[in-house]
Amino acid sequence: MSTASLNPPLPPIELRHLVGPTQDQFYDNPTGRMVFPEVPPRAYDFVFDWGCGCGRIARQLLQQSPPPGRYVGVDLHRGMIEWCSRNLAPCSGSFSFHHQDIRNLGLNPSGKAEVLPFPVSDAAVTLFLAWSVFTHVNEAAAVHYLRELGRVLHPEGVALTTWFLFDKVDFPMMQEFQNALFINDVDPTNAVIFDKSWLRRTADLAGLTLSRIEPPAVRGYHWQIYLRKAGPGSVHAEFPSDAAAHGIVRPPLMPVNADRLGLDEEPER
Repeated sequence: MSTASLNPPLPPIELRHLVGPTQDQFYDNPTGRMVFPEVPPRAYDFVFDWGCGCGRIARQLLQQSPPPGRYVGVDLHRGMIEWCSRNLAPCSGSFSFHHQDIRNLGLNPSGKAEVLPFPVSDAAVTLFLAWSVFTHVNEAAAVHYLRELGRVLHPEGVALTTWFLFDKVDFPMMQEFQNALFINDVDPTNAVIFDKSWLRRTADLAGLTLSRIEPPAVRGYHWQIYLRKAGPGSVHAEFPSDAAAHGIVRPPLMPVNADRLGLDEEPER
């Protein structure tokens, strides 16, 4: 059976609501295409998916032809990890999913840690994915995880990350130690917006270079930032202007039982 003919279960709608898009097309790869055609094929040797959720990218990678040599997905939501472990991991012996017990008001309120190291070896990851994750961590956590990214990334590896970004120069009231803005005074991690200059400086300290920058498809939304290990002569890519049309792409609001979904009972599809 070719990988493109694999048809793993689709995540339940209740779990999809926790991560954003709910339509089947965002979880499916029936043609077996390369999920990220902009990265070299060797990048798929070892994929580390930080914040894998209910397997939106993992399911597409399972169907990719050829699939990754190894895939590790981690997330702080126990129910989504358990669903992926039951439904996606059995499709391939090279795929595994791991829960990290990070505290999060909506998804893991009883979590024991503020941050944790990534559960992989130094310089092992050839493709690091952080899709809609740095957009939901505070400044201290972002510093920690950029350092962890610098630790685990292979010298020839590439990281695909997304960020909400602003220019701090436009906010003269901000202190030097203040580099992030929030939209939710109950759960600040609902959406976190970082200063562009801070991101460059913090990447430098983590031994990383912003190698490619794609502006948002909707003005003010996700910037796609590709990072690589810094080397002799490496310089950060320049930020293009954000000239996209205005639109609305609101982050999901958590139901009161969000942390129990996938645990108490299997949600209906």
